[in-house]
Amino acid sequence: MATVTVRYFAAARAAAGVETEEVDLPAGASVEILLKVLRSSDDELARVLDRCSFLVDEVAVRDREARLRDGAVVDVLPPFAGG
Repeated sequence: MATVTVRYFAAARAAAGVETEEVDLPAGASVEILLKVLRSSDDELARVLDRCSFLVDEVAVRDREARLRDGAVVDVLPPFAGG
């Protein structure tokens, strides 16, 4: 079992209804598995997650099949406007 901390920002935080949450996953679970778990909890959050980018331990995720270690921190970042 691996426990990861998910931190939501901006629209993702509004959709999730929380700033952070701990999610228990099977050992060796990937970022994609985490996203499936998060999407299953709420339709609005699922829609927002489809547009987000992600950091794992402050490193941008390029491969959603990347494995998550126990204690990892996953940041959920919706698109930001500005310039």
